[in-house]
Amino acid sequence: MSRFKWWQKVVFYQIYPRSFADGNRDGIGDFLGMTSKLDYLKGLGVTALWLSPHFPSPLWDCGYDISDYTSVAPEYGSLEDFNTFLSGAHRRGMRVILDLVLNHTSDQHPWFLESKSSRDNPKSSWYVWVDRPPNNWQSCFDGPAWTYAAERDQYYYHYFMKQQPDLNWHHPEVKNAMWQAVRFWLDLGVDGFRLDAVGTIFEHPDRPNHPVPMTLAELRHFSDVARTPLEKKLVAKYWREMFMFQWGHPHDLLKELRLILDEYPGDRMLVGEDDDVSYQGNGKDELSLVFNFPLLHAARLSPAIIRKNQKERLAALAQISPLAWPCNTLGNHDSPRLFNHFGDGQHDAELARLHLALMLTLRGTPFLYNGEEIGMTDFILTALLQFRDQMGIWYYHTAVDDLGVNPQLALQRAAAMTRNKNRTPMQWAPLPNGGFCPPQVLPWLPVNPNRTKGVNVEDQDKDPSSLLNFYRRMLRIRRASPALVVGEYSALHERSRSYLAFLRYTNDQTILVILNFSPKMRSLNFSELAYNSLRMIFRSALAAPAAPTMDLEHVRLAPFEIVLIELVRVE
Repeated sequence: MSRFKWWQKVVFYQIYPRSFADGNRDGIGDFLGMTSKLDYLKGLGVTALWLSPHFPSPLWDCGYDISDYTSVAPEYGSLEDFNTFLSGAHRRGMRVILDLVLNHTSDQHPWFLESKSSRDNPKSSWYVWVDRPPNNWQSCFDGPAWTYAAERDQYYYHYFMKQQPDLNWHHPEVKNAMWQAVRFWLDLGVDGFRLDAVGTIFEHPDRPNHPVPMTLAELRHFSDVARTPLEKKLVAKYWREMFMFQWGHPHDLLKELRLILDEYPGDRMLVGEDDDVSYQGNGKDELSLVFNFPLLHAARLSPAIIRKNQKERLAALAQISPLAWPCNTLGNHDSPRLFNHFGDGQHDAELARLHLALMLTLRGTPFLYNGEEIGMTDFILTALLQFRDQMGIWYYHTAVDDLGVNPQLALQRAAAMTRNKNRTPMQWAPLPNGGFCPPQVLPWLPVNPNRTKGVNVEDQDKDPSSLLNFYRRMLRIRRASPALVVGEYSALHERSRSYLAFLRYTNDQTILVILNFSPKMRSLNFSELAYNSLRMIFRSALAAPAAPTMDLEHVRLAPFEIVLIELVRVE
């Protein structure tokens, strides 16, 4: 496996810093807390960490509105605390990448305060200014994309909130300033970056109107009330068209950034918050990875959907370059929890195991989200005062004040759409506040009450059959199986609706992966495979014997079972 880069072989674990571990007992996660959990992460078996933003911020968008790119938010600690965390992760063999927000800054960033102050300021053109709004573009969070600033008697553009003005990347001084920030963290030793909203950096140069006959708030409401197939089709069409002119393709910019990273030793990497494989350039001159969002965004996973996704995704990557590498995830800070998104309400625990096995056996680099290893679920807030996600607060007030929606119904819809639900604090113990912070301290978001019902690290650590220990075992199996880490992928039994089967193989190892997505027993025949012996690596059914009792002609699967078999080829 030596010819592969480190980022092709690791399993990433996303940490949402504000919700992971509170080390200074103030109800907010921080670097002291994260550092104290490094041994837990090493024991879990993950080998790379992605940190959501830890920079100073007014927190209009939960840290994605940055007011200083080269510092640490005081509530998270100091730069010394960051360095302690980074060196601790590296000592334990874990890489660390940071969130890099290129599209915009906070409106409290000194650059914007200068730019807003007058049209003659040296940073006057560092943002996108116009005398009058040139079109009907919407912010993807909260209304019009053009906001008036009295200081200049002009409007500035913002794809996100009005507190997140877009940088003008056509200005060379903007690039120089941002590249200095990139070098700052690379000099400290970070291993790369996850690029936030990479597709929004540039807009259509002609700035035409979008064709959707409603505002964003009206479209969100229409999405909530759409019932007929025609209405739902129209909703999808409008969502595609609403922002169609506000996305660009910053390939040249990414090539510049790639060159900077390549100046540093250690194969520093870039992963983009996008699913456009063209951002991987020729396989080595732009991004290292882009996310397989079509899989994440599926309403429900089935063998047919997964096979189709893999066929299309791997073919698209092959068109880019033989060097282009896949990247898979089923959860992050912007998505519903895996239990809620891909569960069926009846077999959620079994499906959670199945979906982890899927992530760890598909070809490509897996990304896991903190808390999924103990089965954390969405927590729907019941009071607007609990909300910390401004997008949900805006939607509630717009729905009630502008669209006449019943307040209780608006609250339910806002709570369901807001990202608060999947960002609640990590549940470490069956204690008040889940062991995230002391019982007498108010956490920044409420802790899910199911912390007392086994959904916590302390209880699951003691239970050999827990989801947490299942994660640990599966991560060990992947790490010990070169075919699962870097092997090729080949689909099997492609007409099956109830189970997914495929091979992962290198020159030295072949593994048959079978995932039963059905609540029924299955008896399968894989005698078409030219192998004369097998070694059972793993089977998830509790009653399964340690030694193999099956041959390839009679492979019996329990409901929702996961089976991994190493095959030895006939000579």
